[in-house]
This record gives sequence, C-alpha cells and structure tokens, in this order.
Amino acid sequence: MRWSALPPLNTLLPFEATVRHASMTAAARELHVTHGAVSRQIQNLERALGSSLFERRSRALHPTQEARQLAAVVRDALDQIDAAARQVSRRAPAGPLTLSCEPTLLMQWLIPRLPDLNASVPGVTVHLSAGGGPVSFERDGIDLAIRRDDFPFPEEATGTRLFAERIGPVCRPDLAARLAGAGGVTAAVLLHAGTRPRAWDDWRRITGLAAEPAAQQTLEHFYLTLQAAAAGVGVAIAPYAVVRDDLERGRLAAPFGFVPDGTGYHLLSRRPPGQDARVRDLTSWLRTRTAPLEAGPDRP
Repeated sequence: MRWSALPPLNTLLPFEATVRHASMTAAARELHVTHGAVSRQIQNLERALGSSLFERRSRALHPTQEARQLAAVVRDALDQIDAAARQVSRRAPAGPLTLSCEPTLLMQWLIPRLPDLNASVPGVTVHLSAGGGPVSFERDGIDLAIRRDDFPFPEEATGTRLFAERIGPVCRPDLAARLAGAGGVTAAVLLHAGTRPRAWDDWRRITGLAAEPAAQQTLEHFYLTLQAAAAGVGVAIAPYAVVRDDLERGRLAAPFGFVPDGTGYHLLSRRPPGQDARVRDLTSWLRTRTAPLEAGPDRP
C-alpha cells in the first residue's frame, strides 16, 4: 500500500471536530452522531497511532500538541478535498444562505433592500440573523457575515471589503437648523449608545471639534439613539450607512456631514465566492448596492 502509515480514514472527521471543539459532545452534535460513536473513533485512531491524543483532566478534554498538529494537517487536507470536489461536482449548491449582519445595519439598510435583492438575484434565498462581534461560522450556523473590521477576522474566512465607515452627528432637521447658530452640538443633548460608547470621542478626535454638551443621555442600543434623534431628543453619532435612507427622506439631518473613522465593513464568507454561485451572486449584489456608501458625503 502506498500510504502505509495512514490511520483509518473514518476516524479523521471525528478527530478533527473533537480537537476543534475540545469536546466530543460538540463534535458529535456537528457530525450528527452519538457521543459514543465519536469516542469509539477516537479510541480507534489512538490504537492505530499507538499514542494518546487527548489529556483527560477534570472532565475537560485537552488535545496534546501532537494532536493539534495532526488536526491542522487533517483540516488542510479536508479543505483541499472539499474544494476539489466542488470543482468536479456538477451539482449546484442548493438551499438558503444564512447571513449574519450587525443589528442596526440590518434593520436600517439591509432589510429595506430585500425586495431589490429578491428581484435582482432571484436564485438566492437569504436567511438573516442579527449579530455582531467575532464570527464563528460553525458555532453560529451561518454562511456569511457583514462585520466592521474593529476586531480580527477568522483566518479561514474569505473577506470582501464593502465600504468605509463614515460617522457624523445626526438629529431632527428643525434641531439641525437651530444648532447652526447656537454653538453647534454643544447646544444640544448628546445621545450615547451603550453598545458603542466611544462614538462621540472618535468624532471629536477625527474632526477636532468640541462637543461638551450641557446634557447627555445614554441609551442601551445604537438603534435607540437614532430613534431618539429622530424624535428630537438630541443629537446622535451615526454611520452614514445606517442613516442614508432617513437623510434622503428628511427624517434626519447631518449638519456637520460625515468623516471616515478608519474602519470599514466587510462581507465574510465560509467559502470563496468562486466555489458557490449563490455566494458569488450575493457578493456582487452587495458590492453594487454598497457602492454609494463608499462614496458617501464628507463634511458639507
């Protein structure tokens, strides 16, 4: 046999999943088998190699250094086999794509454009999930994610840049007119979001403009500050992407325009667009529709 040192191949999937999750239970859940089935395959692999692959301490499972190295090689090999199989296969991937998107961008920008997506890319069905922060495709059960690059992206993800983040103060149009001659934002209540507490500090740092108000108010979520601004409660810092529609409708005004804050939004996918026509078509649609956000207004 050419590959005389190969262990039983049916042990490799459960082994790689167990190392990745550091849990046989999680591996069994991912592979849709029982915990006992995973445990038996790990034992078979250890017998074939003549070496223990896990340290079992206080009910926790710790892969050895050798196990982590072997799992990394197995993962690379499986990725290559998967990619080659997709190239050979004549079956087009089917079913919906699950897309995770940061909640405010999802509500304010993406959901209103779903009718356009359905009309422009009729062969793609998308299930939407509100989520932010670090991405785990396996844990979250998602195919794609739209995220701002203020944290590291997973090494295995394929990233496509969509647009730059531009931020600026927004408020009700009648309040914007009053602020122009009344000391700027210092004459209004500044609205802060608990989920993005440094937004005003970032704007001050970028613009060099003062923003020390007589009153401030903190709301739990970013979306709530936009609702409060539209109601005339005060002035909120907002990304251009999430308020673009409200600006065009006249629901909000941006008296000081928008400035780039150095971050950007990216579409992260589990697999490269070239391996899945649905991902390719959705990526193309997103890039076209986000082009106006990339060229959004700066200061007025």
